[in-house]
Amino acid sequence: MERFDRELFEALTPPVGKIEVVEFTGSKEGDQVHLKFIRPIKAEWISRITEHGEDQKRSYFIDEGVSLPPGLSYWKHEHIVEDIDGKNCAIIDRIHFRSYFFVFSLLMYPFLFFTFYPRKKQYKAYFGDSTEDL
Repeated sequence: MERFDRELFEALTPPVGKIEVVEFTGSKEGDQVHLKFIRPIKAEWISRITEHGEDQKRSYFIDEGVSLPPGLSYWKHEHIVEDIDGKNCAIIDRIHFRSYFFVFSLLMYPFLFFTFYPRKKQYKAYFGDSTEDL
């Protein structure tokens, strides 16, 4: 989890569009992430880390939207690193979101899916060969 830092966060930004990381204070409860979307839309996004923890099998942190781009009314993103066998781990992104309108939420799903799908390759590129089974 100590490698979930600003450098990784910037490496995980979607390959499409342009995003500026205004602020990244960390991945522990109370920390904050502030993004400025420059294209394809102009908007700002602020999330706060509301929970983090670890036990023998997993480490995690959760960010929740404080100020979201137009269309989103709720955002909760769980970042989980789960031990598989003592040498390998799985990285899980679990996302919960809502829009002000149900139909818009349905339309946003494919967009968000394809925005986060490249993270499989991005994690592999960032962490190296040790992430073969993501």
